[in-house]
Amino acid sequence: MISVDTLLWLVAIGVAAFVLASIARVLREYERAVIFRLGRKARAVMNLGGEGNGPGLILLLPVIDKMVKVSLRTVAMDVPPQDVITRDNVSVKVNAVIYFRVVDPDRAIISVEDYLYATSQIAQTTLRSVLGQVELDDLLSARDKINQQLQRIIDEHTDPWGVKVTTVEVKHIDLPQDMQRAMAKQAEAERERRAKVINADGEFQAAAKLAEAAEVLTRFPVAVQLRYLQTMREIASERNTTTFFPVPMDLLGTVLRPATDGSRPS
Repeated sequence: MISVDTLLWLVAIGVAAFVLASIARVLREYERAVIFRLGRKARAVMNLGGEGNGPGLILLLPVIDKMVKVSLRTVAMDVPPQDVITRDNVSVKVNAVIYFRVVDPDRAIISVEDYLYATSQIAQTTLRSVLGQVELDDLLSARDKINQQLQRIIDEHTDPWGVKVTTVEVKHIDLPQDMQRAMAKQAEAERERRAKVINADGEFQAAAKLAEAAEVLTRFPVAVQLRYLQTMREIASERNTTTFFPVPMDLLGTVLRPATDGSRPS
């Protein structure tokens, strides 16, 4: 049987362990403590290894003090898909991700009941409000500008809670099927237009170069003869069974002019 002295020692050790567990807390480097003493915000009785209410080992008054831990690390929170009607009356589903962190633990606990839930709700309502004021083309092409606008507005709302919103990114935009088909047709038409413009520009440049060449040949008739000889050389080098001899129009005019003159009535 256990003696009375041994039983007393066990009870004393248990009470000491309970008191030590209730008065001593260890906070990590990224954690801070918000302490309420009889319902009012207070500081730890002692902080070993840190300043204020963390990090390190802090001592509390048993029964009287109540501690709430707050993490200072950046939180990445998904914003659920939201049904948004854009400014040009297109219905889309948009989701996003928001990055934020607590910069003032006291305000994060005292000023708002649940800062995580509150930040999520304000992000959802802001996402619907901001995207409802932009057109679909801007939503698809100017996403960086929209992200900055979302970050600024959400950060203004969460600042009184001691929460700093660092980044907001629109992740995915779900378009209706008919809108996707319309955009595909538009992109195809745009590619055809660019191809026609490029082709027409090439024809214009070729015509301009031919006009310049014709002007040079007009000013220098000997160039025509040189071009004629070069063409004959190219034809002869291709080993063709049939060879065409181009005859200058001036020569034909000289041959045909006497016949034409002789056929005229006197």
